[in-house]
Amino acid sequence: MSLTLILTRHAKSSWDDPMQDDFDRPLNARGRKSATAIGRWLAAHDLLPGEVLLSGARRTVETWAGMAAELNGPAQMRSDPALFHANAQTILATLKTADAPIVLLIGHNPGIGEFAARIASASPAHEKFAQYPTGATTIVQFPENAWADIGWAAGQALDFVVPRELT
Repeated sequence: MSLTLILTRHAKSSWDDPMQDDFDRPLNARGRKSATAIGRWLAAHDLLPGEVLLSGARRTVETWAGMAAELNGPAQMRSDPALFHANAQTILATLKTADAPIVLLIGHNPGIGEFAARIASASPAHEKFAQYPTGATTIVQFPENAWADIGWAAGQALDFVVPRELT
């Protein structure tokens, strides 16, 4: 058995209300369209997460909702406030608590971009990977049987996509 990580930065959020708390910012129209496109892309690649880890920020929840609408089958969603603007080490610690063989983790930059660069043995050859823009999604596979056993540079990046390539 192997493990598969779907690592997604939340889709584009709205900055319409400058007084709105950062945690409560919703997706904008482009973000909603992007979340749907990423979900459709995952479905086309038969990548159905059994578990979803996210920060609980409104934009991560709405990103998952848009993706989930395109996927067949339920996934257990777990909101963990520690993932809100988490650094790479916190993301790794949270991922190590996962159970399902396919996990989707939706987070925030700059931590998620740093985590993506450190978790795979080699970065995907994509011009946008280092920027990890909103909606960016990396598929990483690990030979381990348990998430608790993974570490830095342990995975193989199988794919990377940004929503603009899909919409």
